[in-house]
Amino acid sequence: MTSILLKARAKINLTLDVTGKREDGYHFVKMIMQTISLCDTVLIKKVHKPGIWLKCDVKWLPCDERNIAYKAAALMIETFGIKQGVSISIRKRIPVAAGLAGGSADCAAVIKGMNDIFELGLDEQSLMEIGSKLGSDVPFCIMEGTALAEGTGNILTRLEPCPELNMVLVKLPVSVSTATVYKNLNCYELPFHPDTEKMLCSIKNKDVGDIASGLSNVLETVTIKMHPRIDNIKNKLIENGALGSVMSGSGPTVFGIFADRQTACDAADKIRAELKLKSVYVVKTEDK
Repeated sequence: MTSILLKARAKINLTLDVTGKREDGYHFVKMIMQTISLCDTVLIKKVHKPGIWLKCDVKWLPCDERNIAYKAAALMIETFGIKQGVSISIRKRIPVAAGLAGGSADCAAVIKGMNDIFELGLDEQSLMEIGSKLGSDVPFCIMEGTALAEGTGNILTRLEPCPELNMVLVKLPVSVSTATVYKNLNCYELPFHPDTEKMLCSIKNKDVGDIASGLSNVLETVTIKMHPRIDNIKNKLIENGALGSVMSGSGPTVFGIFADRQTACDAADKIRAELKLKSVYVVKTEDK
């Protein structure tokens, strides 16, 4: 095998709770993460000459050591003494800095792809351990599917697959710094906490309505103050038929769950036209 083309799928958070903070500043979380159909594509090719050549169709993104996909390739080359080089082409469809783990998904694709084309024979757990050195969302992006994340996000438990959910994602044309959101979060004075156990039961029971009604994210308490339109978009999704709506990750992307795809498509069209937003997507959940 000299090349491989991979889908780098985005993730959403069905629930996101913050339960405490370590002395080093890292937060303890408890959240349910889910892979969705929105994805980048990552083409990885062997190159006889040593080195890393990265290009991306989003021209303003860095394609050097500042890019997490580049860092992944460098780590794999260094760790396993790979003598050849790699060419990496990323076609971006996941919005950047949107709370959807787009960069982490690209990073995960590079780790998995290099494992395959260089025939390293690493199992999933080994790949996830490598990914953990590069970012907190990378191990989940390697695992994919439905998972409970605990600790600092580093303890992952694979869950039964979520039922197929038809969703509309809406991203405001702003970027949100995850570090800034967590810095401004007082995790000991939160006005609410997600009912994570109830959500686990809803997923197990394949109950779309209960999953939608249980959506919850404590980071909204910070990000909505920074960008009040997030709350407006949540309400707009509900007005257009969403069974439930919540912000994903640290934002600013909001998603709503709909009873069927047609209702989701109709809502997306209305919101796109009414709010004059380009980044509106109809997506569904994806299993491993």
